[in-house]
Amino acid sequence: MLTIFSPDHRLHHGTELKDGVLKPSFEQPSRADTVCERVRLTGLGDVVSPRAFDRACYVAAHSERYVAFLENAWSEWTAIGRSHDALPLVWPVRDLANDRVPAFIDGKLGFFAMDAGAPITATTWQAVKTSADLALTGLALINEGQHSAFALCRPPGHHAAREYMGGYCYLNNAAIAAQHSLTLGAKRVAVLDVDFHHGNGTQNIFYARSDVLFASIHGDPAVSYPYFSGATSERGSGAGEGFNLNYPLAKGTRWSAYQQALEDACQRLRAYAPELLVISLGVDTFKDDPISHFLLESEDYFAMGAAIAKVGVPTLFVMEGGYMVDEIGINAVNVLQGFEGACA
Repeated sequence: MLTIFSPDHRLHHGTELKDGVLKPSFEQPSRADTVCERVRLTGLGDVVSPRAFDRACYVAAHSERYVAFLENAWSEWTAIGRSHDALPLVWPVRDLANDRVPAFIDGKLGFFAMDAGAPITATTWQAVKTSADLALTGLALINEGQHSAFALCRPPGHHAAREYMGGYCYLNNAAIAAQHSLTLGAKRVAVLDVDFHHGNGTQNIFYARSDVLFASIHGDPAVSYPYFSGATSERGSGAGEGFNLNYPLAKGTRWSAYQQALEDACQRLRAYAPELLVISLGVDTFKDDPISHFLLESEDYFAMGAAIAKVGVPTLFVMEGGYMVDEIGINAVNVLQGFEGACA
């Protein structure tokens, strides 16, 4: 399996507001480097550089004004004399919500953000657009004949919605790839999110559509970030009703329970018969992950990959979460090796 990787990811790092304290983000550059090192060590396949893609690919999944905000936020932030990380300080809560974009950068940051966990720095945009290009390159390789590919994206993307960032995510890499596949002529695409946290951004982008089946297996939002999405009752709307599947699982979930949800999701994916399957590959379901509370073991990820392989369609893996543990590389590559072993 080819891996698409770029050192541009190291251009992004910053701080987040967590546990009432402004501290260095859990989403550090070492995450992607650790996974890439494991890819090379195991001989998974060649590691290739991303191609460049037009910003229209990002706008197709997001919006023009949101992409423009990401491009220009740092220059607007520094134009008033600031040099520290750009983070929002006010959000359009329920009785203040409207569709008017404020003119001042403080207001824009709140308007286009769901939390204070997506800092913008001088080189964030370069890292963000390269991350999206990794996913788009993976799609291109599949369209050119590869059965699968691994886009080692950083920053991750699945919390980024059509018009907001959050949870370390800015552009939704998986959604951008899925949308571009449709733009190129695919009729049905599926996205399976196995990150511990609900893929609220991907759900937001495709919620009213039937040409993308979205399934997410995640921590129960009653006690898990992002708290406000991921219930089983969220099944899509309009033309998309029934094409959004959520599998919230309890704190302390082990592989036996997780496997049941995964098998059900994969059965639904097979019935949908997509032309492409995009996997939002988060490995923060691991027992020692510091910001999650599932109890999967490293060996379980081989079985996860094998289950995904049974869907039987070209598959693009897009890296999402997994934090501050040495096993992040082992667990991510175990999924990919389990997938390849089942496809052999």
